[in-house]
Amino acid sequence: MNYIKIDLERHLGQIHPHIFGGFAEHLGRCLYGGIYQPGSPLADERGFRRDVLAALHRLQMTIMRYPGGNFVSGYHWRDGVGPVADRPARLELAWRTVEPNHFGTNEFIQFCRQLNVDPFIVVNCGDGDMREARDWVEYCNGTQNTTLANLRRQHGFAEPHQVKYWGIGNEIDGSWQIGYKTPEEYARAYLEFAKVMKWVDPSIKLIASAVSSWRAEYVERIQLLIEQAPDLIDYLALHWYVGNPENDFAQYMAVSELLEQRLSAIEGLIQAVRLQRGITRPIAIAVDEWNVWYRMQGTTREELHDLEEKYNLEDALVVAMHFNAFIRHARSVKMANIAQIVNVLAPIFTRPDDLFLQSIFHPFELYSRNCGRIALDAYWSGDTFSSGDYTALRTLDVAATLDDRARKLSVFVVNRSATQAQETTLKLDGGQFTGTGCAWIVNGPDLKAENSFTDPNRVGTTEASVTTRSTSANFTFEPHSVTALSFDL
Repeated sequence: MNYIKIDLERHLGQIHPHIFGGFAEHLGRCLYGGIYQPGSPLADERGFRRDVLAALHRLQMTIMRYPGGNFVSGYHWRDGVGPVADRPARLELAWRTVEPNHFGTNEFIQFCRQLNVDPFIVVNCGDGDMREARDWVEYCNGTQNTTLANLRRQHGFAEPHQVKYWGIGNEIDGSWQIGYKTPEEYARAYLEFAKVMKWVDPSIKLIASAVSSWRAEYVERIQLLIEQAPDLIDYLALHWYVGNPENDFAQYMAVSELLEQRLSAIEGLIQAVRLQRGITRPIAIAVDEWNVWYRMQGTTREELHDLEEKYNLEDALVVAMHFNAFIRHARSVKMANIAQIVNVLAPIFTRPDDLFLQSIFHPFELYSRNCGRIALDAYWSGDTFSSGDYTALRTLDVAATLDDRARKLSVFVVNRSATQAQETTLKLDGGQFTGTGCAWIVNGPDLKAENSFTDPNRVGTTEASVTTRSTSANFTFEPHSVTALSFDL
């Protein structure tokens, strides 16, 4: 028997809505043929796929990162503004293709407005320079009678775009990146980019590219960044992808420990440098690229351009464990962006006349719709499993949130057993249940179940009720499932 205890007064921190973020890069069919398909009978007057927009609305994303990704380290934003017919096609080195530049800054802003999400733009800190970066801020946000603000107006946008979130470079610590920089080089570049961007618009929030290569010198890299630009870093960006190349389910389910280790380590590193240097302003974490990615690891131009990962049920469990980790680390993780949103490593998969929702779509929808404002310090115990270096891991992976305004409790549970249902007693301290609770369950017939055009509902969400007794409830979690329990208090 498993046991979960929720004390409504044990708060871990405020959950920022931006943990439900997305990422759209000029890569494969994410933009062209995914989000943007002018001339299609499924597209609106701006060229956006209406069916894709409807699916994205279901996910209730809150922020969107653009235009990359590796792509941005060779991207020059002026190529993507103005009349589409006049925009130049460029050889694109990150993904070894030709970029037509039909989708650019203003199309991205219109897309964000359609979805009601905050735009988050990453500037080129690879082969770009600080003047280009500060000019992009002025083009987007400028309000005065200047050449760049007037250029935006000339392009049909009289009002400023008011882009608040700006990243300086992408994966600068990776040798694969155009314009890789050593820790010293990037700390220096970040400081100078950040200064002039903030001078253009002091209200913007800046995200530093901290860690994507977890085998590199990330401790030194973060230390130098914070020491050199303590007043100019709002977020440190972390990237990671996980997978199951060994086809070992137990080992895959133990990836929760890796997430905990990385988040705890970066939290501690930030706190240590802040304490040593007397830095009082907070520095948050943005996991602005994360997902499952291990099948489509190509080396040819066609393979690199594809990256159309097909997701199964066990991948959906891992996506849910990411959200559990972000909730448990709510005090520091203030942004997270799943990579990506359509076709490329994505929850939505299209063809010219249709789409289907991949398995990982469903836990994202479950969490974004039920997550409260406050992360609770849930206690749980029960059955365990072991894998590799990890022993006695709890079979259930649990997070809990409170919506204090609506007086609603949500408990998120991943049952990591491939075969066993998990009977569980939930005990509430500091309040009472007002009646029957609801359960939404993401599951499928087996671990390898995946959705497709011919069978789009093999993995999906079902609903059940939960009987409560004042301060307790019992529920049996299905094998290999993700469940959100919701209770009025």
